[in-house]
Amino acid sequence: MAAGAVIHTFDVQLADLDRGVYEDLSLRMARHPSETDAFMVTRLLAYCLEHAEGIAFTEGISATDEPAVLVRDATGAITAWIEVGAPDADRLHRGSKLADRAVIYSHRDPAKLLPLWAGKKIHRADEIVLRTFDAGFVDAAAAAVARRNTLTLSVTEGQLYLDLNGTSLSSAVHDHPLA
Repeated sequence: MAAGAVIHTFDVQLADLDRGVYEDLSLRMARHPSETDAFMVTRLLAYCLEHAEGIAFTEGISATDEPAVLVRDATGAITAWIEVGAPDADRLHRGSKLADRAVIYSHRDPAKLLPLWAGKKIHRADEIVLRTFDAGFVDAAAAAVARRNTLTLSVTEGQLYLDLNGTSLSSAVHDHPLA
């Protein structure tokens, strides 16, 4: 019998001074059995760093035609296509055509990821950014994750300050253009 998704709850205090976003969020995330803790934490960080009205988690790793996170406007139109991990070029191409903007968040080494998309047909590749964190940051955060979590995330001048269940971490957010 296959194991089902594990539900994690996060009570988040978000203070993104760079974007002027201040929210208290109560999030429930289902972690698919094949999803690593690092991927889930990256998905959570992407949600928080992109938080806007109309943001939602999709089916995540099991969704074949949607990114990990989407932002829709009041009409239902996709305004942001937010991928996590290492999506293929065709998926990025499709997302960039469907949404006003596309972005990728990853816990992996950008030097290994960027060549995956180099020279591939990706709509508006010059506008897509890969966002990564300092080495070890996501893994350290993943080690602090429990089923029920309390998280405080502050963002100022491109620097993240994270407190997850009493574990304090910090990292810069690194932007890498695709093209």
